Amino acid sequence: MSFANVRSALNEYSQTAVRTGIESASPHRLIQMLMEGALAKIAVAKGHMERAEIREKGEQIGCAISILEGLKASLDHDKGGEIARNLEDLYMYMERRLIEANRGNDTSLLDEVSDLLKQIKEAWEAIAEHAASQEPAA
Repeated sequence: MSFANVRSALNEYSQTAVRTGIESASPHRLIQMLMEGALAKIAVAKGHMERAEIREKGEQIGCAISILEGLKASLDHDKGGEIARNLEDLYMYMERRLIEANRGNDTSLLDEVSDLLKQIKEAWEAIAEHAASQEPAA
């Protein structure tokens, strides 16, 4: 089996695993997966930026921005109220910073967005942990 065939098989396996994970994930887990995906895209973009791989950097930053758009779209402003509005503002700020990072090849801006998103992700995970601890034992 050639390297290309192995690579293709691994890619197919990975895509199948992701599809299966998405199909069986709770809404809370889906948001978590989006955050993980955005963080991964930002990290890869940083590597491309450091290696002066302009096209690849732009593609990864574009994907991260798209994921942030998905996170914004998932906000429930009726139930979330001020928290949802604040998150929307923060996601928009992160999008602007990613655009600036792309334009200026500034890894510190990628780090800033990554740090902000990690803080949101940690809070999101704490919600799940708190909810799980409140459920009655089976």
